[in-house]
Order: sequence, then structure tokens, then C-alpha cells
Amino acid sequence: MSEALALDVRNITKRFPGVLANDHVNFNLRKGEIHALLGENGAGKSTLMNIIYGLYSPDEGEFYIDNDSGSGLQKVEIESPLDAIQMGVGMVHQHFMLVPVFTVAENIMLGSEITRGLSLDQRTAEKKIRELTQEYNMEADPHAIVEDLPVGVQQRVEIIKALYRRARILVLDEPTAVLTPQEAEDLFRVMHQLTERGVSIIFITHKLKEVLAIADRITVMRRGQVVGTTTPAETSESGLASMMVGREVLLQVEKGPAAPGKVIMDVQGLTVVDERKIDVVNNVSFQVRAGEVLGIAGVQGNGQTELVEAITGLRSYKYGRLILEGKEMPPTNPRHLVEAGMAHIPEDRHKHGLVLAYSLADNAVLCTYYQPPFATGVQRNPKAILENAQELLTRFDVRAPGPMVSASTLSGGNQQKVIVARELSRPVCFLVANQPTRGLDVGSIEYIHREIIEMRDKGMAVLLVSAELDEIMSLADRIAVMYHGQIVATMEATQATKEELGLLMAGSSRA
Repeated sequence: MSEALALDVRNITKRFPGVLANDHVNFNLRKGEIHALLGENGAGKSTLMNIIYGLYSPDEGEFYIDNDSGSGLQKVEIESPLDAIQMGVGMVHQHFMLVPVFTVAENIMLGSEITRGLSLDQRTAEKKIRELTQEYNMEADPHAIVEDLPVGVQQRVEIIKALYRRARILVLDEPTAVLTPQEAEDLFRVMHQLTERGVSIIFITHKLKEVLAIADRITVMRRGQVVGTTTPAETSESGLASMMVGREVLLQVEKGPAAPGKVIMDVQGLTVVDERKIDVVNNVSFQVRAGEVLGIAGVQGNGQTELVEAITGLRSYKYGRLILEGKEMPPTNPRHLVEAGMAHIPEDRHKHGLVLAYSLADNAVLCTYYQPPFATGVQRNPKAILENAQELLTRFDVRAPGPMVSASTLSGGNQQKVIVARELSRPVCFLVANQPTRGLDVGSIEYIHREIIEMRDKGMAVLLVSAELDEIMSLADRIAVMYHGQIVATMEATQATKEELGLLMAGSSRA
């Protein structure tokens, strides 16, 4: 890593209505370094990166970029992504910007087409892509259809797309949020190869262990300002968490022993098929008792999503029975399940948790909008809906300008708090929490973990599904491991080790 700077941004300020997103931010990036950018949801990280990539224009501030001409840093104006790309800046977004039905080559070429006369010169483009994949040891078939590729390979395509445009500065926004541990390790290998060839990387993440393992420097933002820059050798997980939140954070949830009571949810012989008519959940049975957390561990893609969708009424099932508090539940009837006492924190908060265009007030009553006091017959009660939202925003510490702003304006952590507030503020006996902290910062994770344990201690039955082993081992009282659509082992959490769970998740038989 060189001491020379590839990028220097000075006094960047960005205001949105009611929000100072970036407040005179100074940030620099050295040539060939991995510089991690940390902060709570809403701290201003993504706003800063969107400014660097030209998606937003700053209200104040200056950019300096080294264009590899030998003249050092030069002041530049970045007014669009095209400007950023031309200056050697590439960005891989958390939600990939790929056309699913296009091939890998077509996605990489898009916007930077090579032509021969009036025709696309796809052969030359594919040759260039193959050269890049060989140089950086990133396997990707140019002819493969993107929607058929695993998530890790799709992310690799995004990185190749940036390199295809000659990116020397690469912004990776939450790159491991949707990756398995194995895919994350592969990404880190690629990142090191990129920096060895002079590429500079800005790495945005919430995972403190990853930052300490891979970053050269770490900058922390809080409430739109930079609060400090450090190195892995000079700090720790708890130190970084405190910098992010402004107080000491409990990285391990405090909980007493469980006191399991009666069976609340009894899943019997559940078999679920996917869109290809293949059994992705195969004869799964388990029980969840009042006052306990049953954690389901497994690498993403082993049937957990389909299992939860069947249990919560979002997907039909082929065989099986769902018995909630002694009553058999009809399939594909979410309202019936909600009225019977089920709460659901979904895996995809945008698709199944919120209506992004709706206000927070309306999102807070999505399950109960037709019931008193929020409605009388077909007549809504706007005053009761508003008062309910105001009370929940305060009680669940949702940081928002007010209850009438749309859900789309909130950070991911605050969106998740809105879902938690809605689901846990009504009478429920059974909570399904599917990847409840994915993509969240340490402060939001601490909050949601505390809420889950509090609900358990009040006698609720909790089904926790997570790809994060640390989360499962921290929260669960019993752990079931799912592999290829089946429960391959169930054990007390106190008897489980990370090594044994990892082997079971990979398909090895229990020792």
C-alpha cells in the first residue's frame, strides 16, 4: 500500500429536507488500500459514497482524484456517474444493478458497448472480459444468464463490470450482506488481489470482525460527521462499536436461562416445493414452546426461506400441518395467522415487511388497519392511526422526522424498527424472526436482540432463522440445523459449538 492518495474529499456537506446527511466530511483513500467506512444506519456513509459516485451533488465541498497521469491529486467536478466512471471510480451497490435476463457479457458491456460499424462487437468484449477474469482469478462465464448465477458470482460480475470500465477506485457497499461465509472469503481474496494491482477500495460494512480482518484503515461516521480514523491494530470490536454509537454497546446479548412452557407452534411433516416443483423443504417437523427461542441455522439456500414463507402463509405447501396453540392453521392465509397471534419479521423488509411509499403511520397498522380503534366498519380513524404511530416511534426509538414521512426515506435499521414495532405492539404468542438483523449496524442489532429476548421472557415462542452463527448461538435456547431442505440435527444451545454447527451446515454428519 502506498502513502500516496488516490482520492481526497474535503468538507463535503449534503442536506436533505429536515436532515443534515453529511456535515463537512473529510475522507481520503490511499493507493492500493482497503479503507473501511463504518457507521450506524443513517450515519451518512451511503450519502457520501453516492456523492463520490455522482448520484448526488454536494451542497459544499471539493473532490481531488489522482488520475494516474503522474501529476498527483487534481481537483475535479463529479456531477454524474458518467463523470465518476471517466475518473476511474466504480461502485458495487448492495442491491446489484444487473439485468437478470441478460448474459454476463451483456451486463458488463451495458453502457460501454464496443461496436464495429453499426453492430455490437461482442467477440472483442467477451475477450476483454475473459482477460479480466483470468487476471484477477474471478471465474465468470460471459455467456451465462445472470439470474441463473449464485449471489456471490453475481457480485463478482459487478466487480468485473467496474474493472471493465478501468476503475482504479472501487466502492463496495455492504458487499457481504447477502453472501455465505465461503462466498465472503472468496470476495476478500479478490479484494486483496485488486489492491495488489493498485486498485483502491472503500469497504462499507456493519460486520466488525470483517473490518478488523481485512481493512488497512477504518473511518467511523456518526450522525453525518467523521468521528475518527483508526487501524485494526489500534482498536477492537467493542472500540469500533462505541465509536459508531457514541456509547458502550453490548455485542453479546444478556439473557437468563429459558423457562419453556406449553407447545405454541407444532410443525408436522412440512413439505414445500419451489417454482420448479422441486421439494425444497422435505418432511420437516419441530415444535416451539412458550418462553424459548428455537434457532434454525443453515447456509442460505437450504430451504429456510421457503419454510418461513409456508409457516407465515406466504407460500402453499405440499404436505404437512401447522398447529398454532392447538388449532390447525389453513395454508396461505396470512390474515388468519396474524389474528391467531403470529408475528413475522421477514427476511426481505422491502418486499414483505413494508409498503415503502406508505407513511410510517400506515405501515404501523398494516396488520390491524381494519380493526378498532383504527377503523369502524369501512371508516378509517386517522387520529387513532397517527397517535398509534407517534407512540410506537417513541417507544421503539425509530429515528424519523415524523409519522407521516414515507418508509422509503428511513435508513435500513429504522425501517426494521418500524417492522418490529408493528409486530410486537399487538397481542402475539408466536414470533417468526427471519434474518432479523441482516444489513443492520451494531446499535440496531443490539436493540433487536434485546427485544427478542424480552419477548421470550414474557412467554412468547420465538422461531429465529439466521445465516449468522454468532446470532444463533447468542439468542437461541435450542438450535436446529437445516441442510438440503431437512432438519439434520437439533441440540441444546449450551451443548453446541461453532465448529460442529459449521460441519452440519456443510452437510457433514454429526460427530
